[in-house]
Amino acid sequence: MYDFDFSRAIGLMVRTAPYIAFRAVTYFAIAAAYVLVTGTGAGIGYGVGGFSGPDEQIGYAFWGGIIGFGLTAGVLYFLREYILYNVKAGHIAVMVEMIDGRPLPEGKGQITYGASVVKERFVEASVLFGIDQLIKGVIRAVTGLMEFVLDLIPVPGLDNIAKILRAFLNVAVGFVDEVILAHAIRTRSDNPWGAAHEALVLYGQNHRRMMKNAAFVALFVYGFAFLVFLVMLAPAATVAYLIPGGWSAGGVVFAVLFAWAVKAAVLEPLAIACMLQAFFKVTDGQALDPAWDERLESLSDKFTDIKEKAMAYVPTPRSPRTAPEAAAGGV
Repeated sequence: MYDFDFSRAIGLMVRTAPYIAFRAVTYFAIAAAYVLVTGTGAGIGYGVGGFSGPDEQIGYAFWGGIIGFGLTAGVLYFLREYILYNVKAGHIAVMVEMIDGRPLPEGKGQITYGASVVKERFVEASVLFGIDQLIKGVIRAVTGLMEFVLDLIPVPGLDNIAKILRAFLNVAVGFVDEVILAHAIRTRSDNPWGAAHEALVLYGQNHRRMMKNAAFVALFVYGFAFLVFLVMLAPAATVAYLIPGGWSAGGVVFAVLFAWAVKAAVLEPLAIACMLQAFFKVTDGQALDPAWDERLESLSDKFTDIKEKAMAYVPTPRSPRTAPEAAAGGV
């Protein structure tokens, strides 16, 4: 029914435990930063508000918390390239090796190896981030094909159903862009733009089958994340209650943050492990369909941008491989 083995995906999580721990530290640190900086901002606001009288303190605390929350979000916005480059892509690199049964080089830990592969394939974070953003745009264009079909069906009351399906499709494709990036790592391409172009054509010509897999994975991930949110409500509300001023309702926000941290640290890589299996299985041995290449070019300017960058790309010289890496099939 689906093109992945869930038990094998769980096994990949166990085998990449160092990366799961790395992700957990990263994303829970982010969630904790939101809570701490928001609480600090609210505390400072509460103290400043004391000079204006007790009636003003709650308002000052509220806006102090808002400023703290916004500052944290701003810092993380600038760190998003680092997170993609060092956390997500590195983990994908290690999972690709394990799915294909290739051993990692002797003497290299998973995190070190993953970082070295990503650096060699994408050179710097800005290259990977640029590819990732363009891939997202192309995937949205492919998803738009399915939305267009919904609009053509003249069934009364279908509009509301179509809106729900559109929202669900947008959630489901959130796991696809990193699978496209995995193709560049797996094929060991010298041209990351060319590998992204190739993978997008393969995705396009198999988009219905891939979306079926993505839909099932999305239901599981977000369903489990919602359960985590419910569990986190009580402790998060306790933390929010301790923050001065009008932040008692912030428990919901903090519960969402910690549920997001669990999703990003554990559930998301599990979803990616499933989708990697599906993509590799579905596209294995397939030739690129020129019709889909042309179709994607007509659908998305971002695809055209990727194609042009692929044609103009000049690979940078690589450092020689060490003997252990060459023996292990490393890059």
